[in-house]
Amino acid sequence: MNKFSHIDKDNKPKMVNVIDKKITKRRALAQAEMFLGREVVKLLDGSEIHTKKGPVFQTAIIAGVQAVKKTSELIPMCHPLPLDGIDIDIKIMNEEYINILCSVEMEGKTGVEMEALTGASVAALTVYDMCKAISQDMIIKEICVIEKTGGKSDIKK
Repeated sequence: MNKFSHIDKDNKPKMVNVIDKKITKRRALAQAEMFLGREVVKLLDGSEIHTKKGPVFQTAIIAGVQAVKKTSELIPMCHPLPLDGIDIDIKIMNEEYINILCSVEMEGKTGVEMEALTGASVAALTVYDMCKAISQDMIIKEICVIEKTGGKSDIKK
């Protein structure tokens, strides 16, 4: 028996049919840990970095929100979802690191982990893009789901 939900009995890709699933409140929280380095972090003015391209973190948050809404266009087997809430927060961890948190919520038949991961990823890529003229030593280190509720199982790391 194939354990992958996106592969049928003939090993062909398919989108999972969620017609018989119950509607539940779904929430996922993903993070992207990012090494910026001292050269970039020292440019912080309060809680923002301003570059010629604009405010870095504010732009990254907007890009992340847009990405969450386009997840089903980017990842072939994701369902288009009626999202109820998206929240992206960027925290300065120390003089070299930031943490990008993306929370996505909705009531529906399928989870929002991929949407949260996509939002955190694109926000991190946007920070990289906007700061690469300052330093190309930045590293997007880890992108992962740290919390998921609703559906068959809950996760909390």
